Amino acid sequence: MVPGAVLQGRGVSPGRVAARAVSLAPALPEPDAETVVPPEGREAEVSTIEWAAVAVADQLRSRAERARGEARAILDASRLLASDPELVAEATALVRAQGRTAARAVWETSAAHEAALTALGGRMAERAADIRDVRDRMIAEILRVDMPGVPERDEPFVLVATDLAPADTAALEGGSCVALVTADGGPTSHTAIIARALGLPAVVGVAGATGIPEGAMVLVDGDHGSIHVDPDEAEIAEARAAAVVVTFDGRGRLADGTRVPLLANVGGASDAGSAAAAHAEGVGLFRTEFCFLDRTEAPSIEEQVEAYRGVLRAFPGRKVVVRTLDAGSDKPLPFANDDDEDNPALGVRGLRLSRRRPALLDDQLRALARAADAESADVEVMAPMVATVDEAADFAARCRAAGLDRAGIMIETPAAALLAAELFEVVDFVSLGTNDLAQYTLAADRLSSALADLNDPWQPAVLRLIGTVGAAGRAAGKPVGICGEAAGDPALAPVLVGLGATSLSMTPRALGRVAAALDVVGPDECRRAAEGASRAATAAEARQAAALVLGGGGAG
Repeated sequence: MVPGAVLQGRGVSPGRVAARAVSLAPALPEPDAETVVPPEGREAEVSTIEWAAVAVADQLRSRAERARGEARAILDASRLLASDPELVAEATALVRAQGRTAARAVWETSAAHEAALTALGGRMAERAADIRDVRDRMIAEILRVDMPGVPERDEPFVLVATDLAPADTAALEGGSCVALVTADGGPTSHTAIIARALGLPAVVGVAGATGIPEGAMVLVDGDHGSIHVDPDEAEIAEARAAAVVVTFDGRGRLADGTRVPLLANVGGASDAGSAAAAHAEGVGLFRTEFCFLDRTEAPSIEEQVEAYRGVLRAFPGRKVVVRTLDAGSDKPLPFANDDDEDNPALGVRGLRLSRRRPALLDDQLRALARAADAESADVEVMAPMVATVDEAADFAARCRAAGLDRAGIMIETPAAALLAAELFEVVDFVSLGTNDLAQYTLAADRLSSALADLNDPWQPAVLRLIGTVGAAGRAAGKPVGICGEAAGDPALAPVLVGLGATSLSMTPRALGRVAAALDVVGPDECRRAAEGASRAATAAEARQAAALVLGGGGAG
């Protein structure tokens, strides 16, 4: 690879850093398929598989206990895979019936499970990395060899891999890794989720990533999805300056003092604690599905109350916006979703689950009301995946019947954006999910690296829809929050405010930089930047139009 080469992928966690490239250790070789275990030795091989599954589950449980928030939930999911009785039963059946070695049986069984997930495509295909991780861990235990994984380094490094297993990604916390680059993966893969939680810049779906030479200096731009190999010294210095964490004083505002509350996106009590420590002014998105993951049946109302109180407790007297269960698509739950949807992203997900399981939503609302009564946070509840006024009105009525006074909706579909004025007649607030809004507006699967240029919040079509919602919010005198990835982009934040956003919610690590970007611009500049960007014909022209108003430093 020539010095100065620029590789393009999908930026899934923002930030710019420069450091030496270090490759993930290669996977274990495929076990021999020719060896046949004699009948008298097969039960010993079966015992080895069972023992390895227990050992790996224990390892992952230990890692999960040390992890926090979403990383912990994902590691728990891997732990359950390792102890999956179906996987173990199928592997032991291969040993008993065909004389496969323990290692080979685990390999073949995992391959079948991986192929099934890959065939489903989209978000489910990304879970194949989880299967491979558990497979390699079990085989390493069986063969009593070291497990390949994240190398240890004293100096900062960029980890380069084909893909990363969730256990590896979660293990990066507190280490010397400063960014991630993978050839595979998408924005909702576990690598992406944990990278965002840890605040590591990450670019996935990078063609040619594995050709980056070991030890080469690379500049990772998680905002724009680019990898610069052997950049010049000026670029390196700029990236290192940008990597400095900017602290947040807990008060988002424009240059004239106009308040723009800066909130945090969280998945559980641990995330909420980290957000409070980062001085977030509240929670703009509490993703409650992390309380439901890896269960064969819905948690009881009592279990839910305790989980919700853990988040509310971190923000006494401050706003916490709770999103009701957003299962489906990339987060299917066995007690809520069907397995046979042809296109789950357009199927029964989010609020649409209440068509099939109305009690699931009503129980969650009752639990949230009880949690709100027990804590002092100002609780607001919103529904995901709303497309009609009827859906919004029904959800608001259910909230109030449960004892929840503030009911809102996520605007993620073009239909909801176009109906914003009518929606404001039946709900108290809205929050824009820019990730899904871009996906549905551009008809481009947000997991596809090949379509990364379409899934861009700077696309004028997306900006115009946001502006439509903002105008409706101003006319109704009601709040318009933004909680998608776009809210954490310092270059885009003033534009979003100019389009009508009254609050922005993001990963806690982004709070300081977004606050700094807003602190130097006034309302008029925000409006002019928004108008210029919205009138543009392309995403690139939208960035340029905003930069002309706001100055080049923030729009890069």
